[in-house]
Amino acid sequence: MTSPATRADAEAEDLDVEEALALVKENPGPAHRGPAHPGRGGHGAPAPHHPADAHHRATPWPEARATAERAARAAARAARRTPVAVPLDAALGLTLAAPLAALTDLPSFDTSAMDGWALAGPGPWEVRDEGVLAGHAEPAPLTDGEAVRIATGARIPADTTAVLRTEHGRTDERGRLHPTREVGHGQDIRPRGQECRSGDQLLPVGTLATPAVLGLAAAAGYDTLTAVPRPRVDVLVLGDELLTEGLPHDGLIRDALGPMLPPWLRALGAEVRAVRRIGDDAKALHRAVTASDADLIVTTGGTAAGPVDHVHPTLRRIGAELLVDGVEVRPGHPMLLARLKDDQHLVGLPGNPLAAVSGLLTLAEPLLRTLAARPAPEPYTLPLRDAVHGHPYDTRLVPVVLRDEGAVPLHYNGPAMLRGVAAADALAVVPPGGARSGQEAELLDLPWAAGGIGVCFT
Repeated sequence: MTSPATRADAEAEDLDVEEALALVKENPGPAHRGPAHPGRGGHGAPAPHHPADAHHRATPWPEARATAERAARAAARAARRTPVAVPLDAALGLTLAAPLAALTDLPSFDTSAMDGWALAGPGPWEVRDEGVLAGHAEPAPLTDGEAVRIATGARIPADTTAVLRTEHGRTDERGRLHPTREVGHGQDIRPRGQECRSGDQLLPVGTLATPAVLGLAAAAGYDTLTAVPRPRVDVLVLGDELLTEGLPHDGLIRDALGPMLPPWLRALGAEVRAVRRIGDDAKALHRAVTASDADLIVTTGGTAAGPVDHVHPTLRRIGAELLVDGVEVRPGHPMLLARLKDDQHLVGLPGNPLAAVSGLLTLAEPLLRTLAARPAPEPYTLPLRDAVHGHPYDTRLVPVVLRDEGAVPLHYNGPAMLRGVAAADALAVVPPGGARSGQEAELLDLPWAAGGIGVCFT
């Protein structure tokens, strides 16, 4: 037999994900290799010319983020992905693709809000021998002058006048109950339907499934939620010099991005399906890219023009459309975004670890957020506690910790370094030319530091 929750989800499945996307309120934002791959395809490349140079192709940082959002919207329209029914225990971080309507009154019967006694009429009251507990059958009605012990959440007996809290009553030598303060009619009773009536809309399309949302859905009778499916991501780790265990040796280094990217992408709402190590092999990269049916392919390193940087040649070979080819941001300048098919994209991250983080926040985050129909984070600024040196022409993303209504820039913020971002709460957006102490800077929260749903890594 189909449960009401299952029926409600099934009836909503003819909705399109694009419709859910359209209903999410967007908050507009302001208008390589190294550990993993130092010196190759990352920031070993020469600095770009001034943006006025006609040969400069890099995209301004805000425009690159907006381009990723637009690409995701176009992909959602092309894919026509169907919302999915997801069990509550797997729905954390998803976006509702159908309104959450109450399947029952809440509460579904009159319940006691406190431990104490259910009373009928004026006191003193004769107390029944057996009490009323939560989850048990409906108790017998009370008569005037009668009381019964009752637990929080238990069903109220018919004809109950009020509930007297345990700490507000006493019994005399004859076992009769007396109040120690005035008792009001209906006191400490949660009447049926106090929170909602069956059919009431509790939450609209576009709501993020937080732990509280999951609790409300369960209370309202749901076993599953109709949600926008997670964007599917394949990760391709490039580079012959990368070790997966042990200490660096003989010119080989530990791969930092293989362990870091999958949980970070999950925190951005993605379903990471595969993490493949390709090495510096153009044919293997071509096979991996063309064989993937993921919504997004993420590559690491190989985005510059060195002898083993195979990402651009691979994209040209398959006829991909480069939407972003370099971004005016440090670290992470040689990142890229390409459209492989109408409903499939590739984000090429630089190989240096902090540069790759910059690429995640610049291109992957807005693309995945939009595909998942998550609302955009509310932009905010805080004053910088110290001056930050800037790039002459490019935006800088600098790890900071938040202290006393200010942002403290951290050291170890070079493109190959993770020490700063590992201790950070956010990245500060520093405009070209730098920022003085006390100057307001836009902040990009890190998923685990934002205090929000992004902390889901599963």
